[in-house]
Amino acid sequence: MTKAEVIAQIADKTGIDKSDVTTTVEALFKVVKDSMAEGENIYVRGFGSFVNKKRAKKIARNISKNTAIVIDEHFVPSFKPSKVFVEQVKGSDKVKAANK
Repeated sequence: MTKAEVIAQIADKTGIDKSDVTTTVEALFKVVKDSMAEGENIYVRGFGSFVNKKRAKKIARNISKNTAIVIDEHFVPSFKPSKVFVEQVKGSDKVKAANK
């Protein structure tokens, strides 16, 4: 599902104009990205958590040159769905049919 399809579904279900929904969805994504870039985690009850995961400093190999390179400690964005979300997906008939 694309962002445009999500916007269209929200507009259909709520009766709100697509341009207003687009503005809102874009603002939500901007807030999530900006907050996480500042080191803040975002918790949405019943949906999940957007968290920054810390990756430790490590030594990796550049196999084409056979040299060692150091990858510094850094953070990567991650999403952890809530238990309610996970149970809803597990119980979905569509997901079960797709996995067969």
